Amino acid sequence: MNRTERLYALVEELRAVSPRPRSARWLAERFGVSTRTIERDLGALQQSGVPLYAEPGRSGGYVVDKDHTLPPLTITPAEAAALAVALHALAGTPFAADARSALYKVFAVMPQRDRQAARELASLVRLPADPVRPTPLPPTLREALSGHRLLHLRYADARGETSDLTVEPLGFLGGDPWCLVGWCRLCSAAHGFRLDRIREARALEETVEPRPVDLSRLGGLGRDFVTLDTLYSFA
Repeated sequence: MNRTERLYALVEELRAVSPRPRSARWLAERFGVSTRTIERDLGALQQSGVPLYAEPGRSGGYVVDKDHTLPPLTITPAEAAALAVALHALAGTPFAADARSALYKVFAVMPQRDRQAARELASLVRLPADPVRPTPLPPTLREALSGHRLLHLRYADARGETSDLTVEPLGFLGGDPWCLVGWCRLCSAAHGFRLDRIREARALEETVEPRPVDLSRLGGLGRDFVTLDTLYSFA
């Protein structure tokens, strides 16, 4: 059993007995590795977002929250490869890191045979090595948007001249390039701010109420937009 398989099996073992705990020593004996290895694996699972916690005491151990973990998925190798293709297209967008994390979680709960078939299919697909230059800014923007927090932006215009702006984040417009839609407090109007022109971004402590946005009033878009929840059911 390799480490990826063991991580998957650890989660499934803890899911099966939840809410009862399993000690690191018991898990080490179960998987034929050292207690230190198990503790390192459990730490990696916690860092990846698995809702795993330790219960103290003689009868304590590690517990996983069954309501917040995925059961085994019936996802096909072709579907897994399609997710990887979609992930590659998200490089440099506000959701690239989140998509990569989600894909790893999907792979982790796939049966070994299906994971191998997905790898073989993926090896036959070739994509541009660097489709979009990733930027460290989008996660800050996405977190501010989710938390309804005011943003301070250092933004460059078409001539490269920068200015400091206070912006209420309203949404993202996908495309080439991606844009942040925001209400600029300097000019009291909504604008589309190109992500590749944002030189600095910092979320402020102030929270703001969402404003309705009429995209038809934003100049230079040249195309129609539809919300993500309209394209894909989030029910």
